[in-house]
Amino acid sequence: MDFDYTMAIGSFLVAVVVGLTGMGGGALMTPMLVTFFGVPPLAAVSSDLVAAAVMKPVGSVVHLRRGTVNLRLVAWLCAGSVPAAFCGVLIARALGDGEGVQDVIQKGLGIALLIAAAGLAVRGYLAMRDRAEGRTPATGRRTAAPGEPAATDIPTVTVRPLPTALVGAVGGLVVGITSVGSGSLIIVALLALYPALKANQLVGTDLVQAVPLVMSAAVGHLMFGEFTLSVTVALLAGSIPGVYLGSRISSRAPGGLIRRALAFVLLASALKMFGLGNAETVWILVAALLLAPAFWMVLRVRCGLPALPWRTPADGADRREVPADTV
Repeated sequence: MDFDYTMAIGSFLVAVVVGLTGMGGGALMTPMLVTFFGVPPLAAVSSDLVAAAVMKPVGSVVHLRRGTVNLRLVAWLCAGSVPAAFCGVLIARALGDGEGVQDVIQKGLGIALLIAAAGLAVRGYLAMRDRAEGRTPATGRRTAAPGEPAATDIPTVTVRPLPTALVGAVGGLVVGITSVGSGSLIIVALLALYPALKANQLVGTDLVQAVPLVMSAAVGHLMFGEFTLSVTVALLAGSIPGVYLGSRISSRAPGGLIRRALAFVLLASALKMFGLGNAETVWILVAALLLAPAFWMVLRVRCGLPALPWRTPADGADRREVPADTV
């Protein structure tokens, strides 16, 4: 078995991003394998999922210890996602092995990457909204209303079993076919179903349910996919220390800047998965760079925050928002 050191280095860099942001595993790792190392899409999905099954439990343990996991939601999500993820593997396998099938998998990756980029944007908006709800625009300081629960309290939500299981089933199917979506597609749907949940609780719940989801998909790909041991070993060799390093420095890194960069990379990867030429890709990315900041400033104003992260208050107070505004 030949060990690919460059692939291990690439997986290390991707895993650092995952440790910093909590997202981007399948959304970055699989496109990297396809685009830079020429791994067939189905083999890339299989090897990435097997590697993810080893790494996912680490982050979930952290959230369980912090109490940011709704276990009832996890149970209903898994009721749909675990069997659907295994079925997704069977669907991908049933399509065959020809170039046309690989093209379908590649296009599916592109769609899942766009969903992942949208998921990052929604998570950023959610965190910004959570901060804005407890501040006045003049001072930017937290102001808990009478009777308002503390920021660390987990809000009580009424679990909706059937819609939650359906979200898990759709997310599991996408993950089983493309390896992308366990950290983006499902969390966006959870936000729509349970808007009362705080951002960290959404992330924790989604991460814990992703463990059995990814394991189910990984077992399916081990049995019926195109699992490649040499690729998976290289991924694990780079990703395990990368995730550890990213998690260690996450509290000091500018998370907002990293998430914006990750969304940009996801968009670029999706465009390449759709087969766009270099010129078209560059024009779309330039347009995104120009339009996204303006759109984000509009959202900030609608949330009651200054259009820019820095402010010029009349009372001469500090001229920067609190560091939490890094989405």
